[in-house]
Amino acid sequence: MKLISGNSNINLSNKIVEHCFSKLVPSKIESFADGETRVEFLENIRGEDVFIIQSTSTPVNHNFMELLVMIDAAKRSSAQRITAVIPYFGYARQDRKSASRTPITAKLVADLLTTAGADRVLTIDLHAGQIQGFFDIPVDDLTSRTVFAKDIKERITTDEPIVFVSPDAGGVVRARKFADMFHGHLAIVDKRRPEAGKSEVMHLIGDVEGKHAILVDDIIDSGGTLCNAAKAIVDAGALSVRAYITHGVLSGSACLRVEESVLEELVITDTIQDHCPTDCRKTRQVTVSALFGEAIRRVHSEESISSLFI
Repeated sequence: MKLISGNSNINLSNKIVEHCFSKLVPSKIESFADGETRVEFLENIRGEDVFIIQSTSTPVNHNFMELLVMIDAAKRSSAQRITAVIPYFGYARQDRKSASRTPITAKLVADLLTTAGADRVLTIDLHAGQIQGFFDIPVDDLTSRTVFAKDIKERITTDEPIVFVSPDAGGVVRARKFADMFHGHLAIVDKRRPEAGKSEVMHLIGDVEGKHAILVDDIIDSGGTLCNAAKAIVDAGALSVRAYITHGVLSGSACLRVEESVLEELVITDTIQDHCPTDCRKTRQVTVSALFGEAIRRVHSEESISSLFI
């Protein structure tokens, strides 16, 4: 087994290899003066089971191109199998035609990864489950639910009831699974988008009064939807509201927006390297390195990883 890391999230890669009792393949991954990506592996990987770890987060296009070049370099180095480990799968929100003359970019990304030479993809909390069907190779979509559930049990010890809230209709299944784990209640925020990048809360479906509310979602970008939903929940009588969200994109002033909101806490994972200002005290990060490390170990040894999806 050989593990290779791109430059997008080296901190997570180092934690993953610790769990695998391994080390990263020494590599030169840099850019030419004109911005072209250059990759060279400084260790023989011929006939090896190679795992390339790279989140396609900001700068998305640069990190994605870096991943493609690494996959091609591994293929031309005669690696036996190449698994693209993509903790944050960029372009996943473009999974369907949203208007008449728009692309389905998530499908394009799947085609590019396969053409580059990936034999398998390992990721976590895809924005849309159907993206797995865009690939003609195996895709393992892990879930952060077990990591978050452990943190919730440690942090919330109150006797008051808990309600899990989905910030939109598309996340109801995710929120219901959390509610089932904790024998809690379920609520849904009914929102609309008057224009791109903006959202308005129309209704709150479900009872949150006298309960501790936990918003669960896969991505927080600008933070507008989350903060609006949190305010609506508090206005409806919730005792407190906090959020557990897998991918902390947190673009622009999202961290400061969370800081000024009614949220008690925002918990994200380290699928994207932390770039929050130091004064954002409400945002906390938990690691999914052990989850990825165990999945990589099982894939390499041809063991089942279905228990990791519970």
